[in-house]
Amino acid sequence: MPDATTQQFLEIDQVREGVILLKNKALRGVLMVSSLNFALRSEEEQNAILYQFQNFLNSLDFSCQIIVQSRKLNITGYIDKLKELEKKQENKLLKLQTTSYREFIENLVKTGQIMTKTFFIVVPFTIIETQGISAIKLLKKPVMPTLTEEEFQRCKSQLWQRMEFVALGLRRCGLQCVPLSTPELIELFWSLHHPDEAEIGYYPEIPPELLQ
Repeated sequence: MPDATTQQFLEIDQVREGVILLKNKALRGVLMVSSLNFALRSEEEQNAILYQFQNFLNSLDFSCQIIVQSRKLNITGYIDKLKELEKKQENKLLKLQTTSYREFIENLVKTGQIMTKTFFIVVPFTIIETQGISAIKLLKKPVMPTLTEEEFQRCKSQLWQRMEFVALGLRRCGLQCVPLSTPELIELFWSLHHPDEAEIGYYPEIPPELLQ
């Protein structure tokens, strides 16, 4: 029996046009969400944000998944720029100050784990939610049917409407949302399975045919 690959255990069938298509033909869209410093807001502002978020949750008639991704802060590029500036600096005093500052930043990162957090919301849509497709018929079939281009575009349109609805609700809470494109989705899932490489800023080259 050949060795199983990681890809065989994933529920993802393909990523196209900014949409994740699962093996069961369900669709997923991913929104990257900004953050806000809740603790620095006044009590009145905090209550208003909580009220808007409560209204947003109550308005949903479909499930959503909230993902918080934590990564060590990658400042490799920043350190490299400081080293270049240090080499080019002709003034001895400024060169010494640049060196001291660079070493301070490097030691700060080494001694304390500085983390960066990224927030995502996964919005679902299933093929059985479209008109004319029976869930009972799908369950009876041993193999999931292939989505036609027309069915995919129809499901994608419905998914996009849900994502816009979610983005609107979160904007009322003071949060900004951006849908991830195909390359961004591929990089996200790659980083989840290769955290060490992702933390130093390495990402694989994505084939041109996937850049849609």
